[in-house]
Amino acid sequence: MPTTPTSPDTPKPQETTKTRHWAVKLLLGTGGIILGLFVAGLLMIGFALTMAYPNLPELDSITSYRPKMPLRVFSADNMLIAEFGEERRNVVHFKEIPEIMKKAVLAIEDDRFYEHGGVDYLGITRAALHNLTGGAKQGASTITQQVARNFFLSSEQTFKRKIYEILLAWKIEQNLTKDQILEVYMNQIYLGQRAYGFSSAAQIYFGKSLKELTVAEAAMLAGLPKAPSAYNPVANPKRATVRQQYILQRMKQLGYITEAQYEQAKTEVFHTKTDSSEFGIHAEYVAEMARQLVYEQFKEETYTRGLNVYTTITKADQDAAYLALRRGVMDYEKRHGYRGPEAIIEIPSSKEAAEDAIEKELAQHSDSDDLVIAMVLDANPKQVKAVLASGEEIQITGPGLAFAAAGLTATAPANKKIQRGAVIRVTQEGKNWNITQLPEVQSAFVAASTTDGAIRALVGGFDYNINKFNHVTQAWRQPGSSFKPFIYSSSLEKGLSPATIINDAPISFDAGQTGGQAWEPKNYDGKYEGPMTMRKGLTKSKNMISIRILHKVGAKYGQEYTNRFGFLPEKNPPYLTLALGAGAVTPLQMAGAYAVFANGGYKINPYLISKITDTNGKVLSQANPDKSGDEANRVIDERNAFLMDSMMKDVVRFGTATKALSLKRPDIAGKTGTTNDSFDAWFAGYQAKLVGIAWIGFDQPRNLGNKETGGGLALPIWIGYMQRALKDIPIEERPVPNGIISANGDFYYAENPPGTGIQSLEAETKVIEE
Repeated sequence: MPTTPTSPDTPKPQETTKTRHWAVKLLLGTGGIILGLFVAGLLMIGFALTMAYPNLPELDSITSYRPKMPLRVFSADNMLIAEFGEERRNVVHFKEIPEIMKKAVLAIEDDRFYEHGGVDYLGITRAALHNLTGGAKQGASTITQQVARNFFLSSEQTFKRKIYEILLAWKIEQNLTKDQILEVYMNQIYLGQRAYGFSSAAQIYFGKSLKELTVAEAAMLAGLPKAPSAYNPVANPKRATVRQQYILQRMKQLGYITEAQYEQAKTEVFHTKTDSSEFGIHAEYVAEMARQLVYEQFKEETYTRGLNVYTTITKADQDAAYLALRRGVMDYEKRHGYRGPEAIIEIPSSKEAAEDAIEKELAQHSDSDDLVIAMVLDANPKQVKAVLASGEEIQITGPGLAFAAAGLTATAPANKKIQRGAVIRVTQEGKNWNITQLPEVQSAFVAASTTDGAIRALVGGFDYNINKFNHVTQAWRQPGSSFKPFIYSSSLEKGLSPATIINDAPISFDAGQTGGQAWEPKNYDGKYEGPMTMRKGLTKSKNMISIRILHKVGAKYGQEYTNRFGFLPEKNPPYLTLALGAGAVTPLQMAGAYAVFANGGYKINPYLISKITDTNGKVLSQANPDKSGDEANRVIDERNAFLMDSMMKDVVRFGTATKALSLKRPDIAGKTGTTNDSFDAWFAGYQAKLVGIAWIGFDQPRNLGNKETGGGLALPIWIGYMQRALKDIPIEERPVPNGIISANGDFYYAENPPGTGIQSLEAETKVIEE
């Protein structure tokens, strides 16, 4: 039988079978090895987990959650003024967190939070598949894992850290409820601007409490945990908005918000806080004073213990003082001309380079509330075009150019010329922009209760962010004529009365009488009116009258007498120049001193902090101020205070403070003060229950200008504040105290009726007259 020939390349059946058997063995062997390795790996991981789990850190820092809490400073009406500490945080309980805020966080961070056991395996699988397909890299850390990482682990990307993170997440889930975990997360997570937790972030970014947030704002905050700096709505509004829109879509997809809520939220125009007053009240000097006082008591715990400091100021009073001071200073600036741009740069010709140069230069200058920084793009005498730091371009025309008109002329000096590249200040009134400038002059204002010294308002300078020197407490300045009432008061105890006749005539002293050089003082206006009553001498602020009074009672006695008002003897030496306020005082001292006249003779000490509590509200410190009415605090006779009050009311009615008549109150009194060289301008005044002190001057003392006086500079600030502060305060008529008699149109001590006591200084003076 014929056979079929075979090809030499055709394998024999036996060989094929052997090959197949070998391949199967190889496959099985390899599979066995892989399986063995996998099992061994599982055993090793299991062993490692078994060994590692018991060694995981205790959860005390979570179960007994006590984060670093900043020092918080509040007004008397519970307005947050400031926070101090590395971590700005406001811990809120779970039930106090609005549902919309929770849903926004869950939508973007962990929508299966209430379904998984700490590790979301479904989420891990989904993220792994997404990453393998080449999409943008996704993570799969749950909120529980993030809590574990934030409390116990570093942020390094290693397999070991991830294993520990998973183990800690399991342990946390076994010891805390889901609500507790979410509460810790929402209080602990860092959200930029030193804000930890969503409650703090709501205040810092939007100036709101959590419960006041809209859906759009909640979604904006929910986008911060992933990258606080990248999605910061203040620094990166465009990028932050893109992420916010994505979160809103997720919230809609998950059924957390309705279609109507989504449509409203995605088009909502929100406003982040970018103003210089981070807390809605300009009390920066108050906050710093409070911080220093608290630090003296609590040292480093000040910034981590969660102390709450309640000050005595109120928002209404502080706002009134701040606005009055700023207005007074800017009115002075308008009278003294434009000094020129703050800087001048060369703007590149290319658009991109120009934008970079402008942005870089403007970043070196900060706004001062309504005094906004701008860069000039084009300028001529009729119009100035400028760009703000925000990128908005503005035009300034007409009256808006008036203040700086000298800088727009062709002959203006190069350093004062407003030109392309000039950095200027502008302010907006309605829809119109005006060129202005930062003031060089400084100012201070303080108001306090005359009953117990509680400070109602305190502004230590024009802008704390530019000059942190507190002129209320730190500026030792000559009080000028505002010191005269204390000299007059001393004379009432030496037999003089408001009706005593004193000669307003030139006077001179040799070196032996002054303790230094020969002295020929003059009246401010250089005019002399001859003999007049002591009352009229104070009303017209006559220097010659004050000097003769102090010469009569003695400079040493005058100095010792003024000490009872709180003035320091070493700052006010016993020379006749003391009669003109040539010593040194602070505005805060003046507030305490003038309160003595207002309250009937009692020394009270101005104070700022009413109480300090811990984070749970337990009172740790409580103010116990001296009060008027307590005879232990009496420093002058009630009758003395009454007579001085009567004379200072005349200063307002007929003298150097008649501008205060605009308040239409017969119960206000005070004294203007201008030093002879016009370095300092003051007004110190009061109503029976409220004292206020205003001061203006340069940090490096120099002349404020011709015809610039306390009545023209400081008094308007005082009036501006009192218009608001006294608005709802009834007029208070001061009763005549026992021991005072009225005769011949004036008041006298009962023991020194008309015809007795010192009726005139003319016959008794030992001064050398021209």
